[in-house]
Amino acid sequence: MENNSKKMGIVALSGLVISAMIGGGVFNLPQSMAANASAGAILIAWVITGVGMWFVANTFRILSLARPDAKAGIYSYGELGFGKFTGFLMAWGYWICNCFANIGYAILLMDSLNYFFPGYFTGGNNFYSIIGGSIIIWVMYFLVMAGVKNAASLNVISTIGKLVPLILFLFIVIFSIKLSMLFTNFWGTETLISLQDKPLGSLLNQVKGTMLVTLWVFIGIEGAVVISDRAKDQATVGKATLLGFLTCLIMYILLSLAPFGSYSQGQLAAMALPSTATALAGIVGKWGDWIMNAGVIVAILGSWLVWTIMLAEMPLAAAKSGSFPKIFAKENKNGSASFSLIVSTIIMQIIMILVYFSHNAWSLMLNITGVMILPCYIICTIYLFKITTKNEEYPEDIFSSRKNSAITGILGSAYGFWLIYAAGLNFMLVASIVYAIGIPLFIKARKESDLSKPVFTPYERHFSVILVILGVIGFIYLIMNYKTLM
Repeated sequence: MENNSKKMGIVALSGLVISAMIGGGVFNLPQSMAANASAGAILIAWVITGVGMWFVANTFRILSLARPDAKAGIYSYGELGFGKFTGFLMAWGYWICNCFANIGYAILLMDSLNYFFPGYFTGGNNFYSIIGGSIIIWVMYFLVMAGVKNAASLNVISTIGKLVPLILFLFIVIFSIKLSMLFTNFWGTETLISLQDKPLGSLLNQVKGTMLVTLWVFIGIEGAVVISDRAKDQATVGKATLLGFLTCLIMYILLSLAPFGSYSQGQLAAMALPSTATALAGIVGKWGDWIMNAGVIVAILGSWLVWTIMLAEMPLAAAKSGSFPKIFAKENKNGSASFSLIVSTIIMQIIMILVYFSHNAWSLMLNITGVMILPCYIICTIYLFKITTKNEEYPEDIFSSRKNSAITGILGSAYGFWLIYAAGLNFMLVASIVYAIGIPLFIKARKESDLSKPVFTPYERHFSVILVILGVIGFIYLIMNYKTLM
């Protein structure tokens, strides 16, 4: 049994949650949000996101207390609430989602290095970028193989390293705000040629246009829950989740809105990546550009490390419960999920090679990651609502009352379905391809686990057929719209 002194406390867990969310994409929030929305629409978008993600974060906090036996968190909730197949799909989807997220980090990292080595890593997915990204993939593999605890300790240091340039940026930009500029074309309805502003459409469309961005920067909020088996106790998991959420929400709002005090929406939308570097350089000069690009590199490496930890843990837990083949439960002498990690690394290497053929690799990774994670979040919020209706499953001695937990589950689910609507069903069809591909792995796992029982329940069999049909439709859609999506 693992000694409690080697377990992760609130500082390490909070750092993991924050680092998982604050990746390289945060350094481009001013441009990403302004690309489709005005300051007024962005403010509304963050109110919606803040409320919605609060219910998601609170879902994880309550479930960590209500079901402390669910050591793999986000995966365990799907299996406990809806059976082995649903649990498998969550584990599979979350795992592959993490693989795509890491390649998103690779693209951003290489693109940031292009600032210091102009022309060598243009776009983040040219030939040298593929080589550089591949090297980092394998460096992360060996680092995590050395032990999850050691990697998590390094993550605390990297979290501090990435927060320093962001706090510096906010300090300078906030004190440079001009109120007249901040409220210029606040709702995005005017044409201001001198400021590069043009009408952005209805308020609803503006808000919808930001939703994948806001979802992306909050992916990782479940980080403490995913590795809850490494935490000192479940109360620490809940506290770390909410602390990480509140810290990041405040920072995201300021990063998105403060630059409007110095630049117009049109100017922000046209900024080069990462836009925090461009914006700061316009205020303080060249050194602002340098420090923010350096911050992007630190942020990406830190978040990449965290995601590598988490993507190795999920198949390990799923294998121990019988939803993944038994070989995925293999661990090395340092307690790292050795087989799961090597397979994950190989998958990431394949994706890294494939992005060479994409004309907009970063956007593609962002969209795929977002739609792959949504079903996992929705299943967790629905599960919370489900256990509030069953007396034997919801303990009465936890902090949150049954009624409050039910409301959290309902509103968290509503937010998840709103995100699906905002993201668009086209990417959900593409995601169904990935989910359908995993079915043979589930069949193998179930046959290994218990040959006396059928692989699928009647409900699961029907659902698997539907999923395969959706996967085929998604594949046809992908082929027909390849140039648009890629």
